[in-house]
Amino acid sequence: MTRRFSTGWAAMAAFVAASLMVPGPLAEARERLRERIAERMAERMGADAGAKVAGSETIAYGRDPLQTLDIWRAKGAAGPAPLIVFVHGGGWKRGDKDNATGQFKPEHYPAEGYAFASINYRLVPAATVEEQAADVAAAVRAIVERADALGVDRHRIVLMGHSAGAHLVALVGTDPRYLKGAGLSFADVAGVIPIDGAAYDVAAQMKDGPQIMQSTYTQAFGTDPARQRALSPTAQAAAPNAPAFLLLHVQRPDGVRQARALGAALEAGGSRVAFGSFPGEGLKGHAEINRRLGDPSYAATATVDAWLKRVFGR
Repeated sequence: MTRRFSTGWAAMAAFVAASLMVPGPLAEARERLRERIAERMAERMGADAGAKVAGSETIAYGRDPLQTLDIWRAKGAAGPAPLIVFVHGGGWKRGDKDNATGQFKPEHYPAEGYAFASINYRLVPAATVEEQAADVAAAVRAIVERADALGVDRHRIVLMGHSAGAHLVALVGTDPRYLKGAGLSFADVAGVIPIDGAAYDVAAQMKDGPQIMQSTYTQAFGTDPARQRALSPTAQAAAPNAPAFLLLHVQRPDGVRQARALGAALEAGGSRVAFGSFPGEGLKGHAEINRRLGDPSYAATATVDAWLKRVFGR
């Protein structure tokens, strides 16, 4: 598995390097090509090699085929179990719960006594980022409505998301209109775990982030500064917010900057903020933290486990 992954990564990296040889007059086409290749690289690195982890139940929380979620029940729970809701990444325009959740999370968290859910949501350009955030809240609402039947403690819920999903859970955890639209509030969310996001301040990321991702950001957030600010968790972090955040990141400079700025804004807004900084660079590190979270041998797993115990009061 590792050998195939390394070989594929090297080949695709060489392809990216080769794309730089495109003549100057074709610069725009070259940038589109490089961005597409980078996205495919991220998809391949973040995808699970095997099938979806067995034992889940699938719930539709809306009419669109993408408005579905899978939930794994807590193992050995004596009563209603705390719930973790995971939101996949994919540049707001792709990704799927079946291959972007990671193989360890649906096994590890139920074994720890938590219910674990992973959601799909409508994708750009068919849907807006605002509608995606509303989908996250609607998915939580669908579980809350079935809490008794699913063995879930509706008062102990943590949102977790990776990459674009990190942005979405941070947005739902800072802008009250999304939970309110689903008939919920910050009182229904115990905490939020954004994993290696880098668009918490959209305007700053579009100014200083990787050039290769700029058309993705423009497609998702547009060019209106007011809309970009409205979709920036850092700009929405004045009180009220979800009560606790754990901001995880690897060593991507833009990801570190964005996480630190969001953390400072959340602390100013009265939320409890913790950080988890782990090895890893570039797309490879960005994918690894999601793929390996829940693996007992991976350092971030212990950090998250300890934080969950504090937040859930276990």
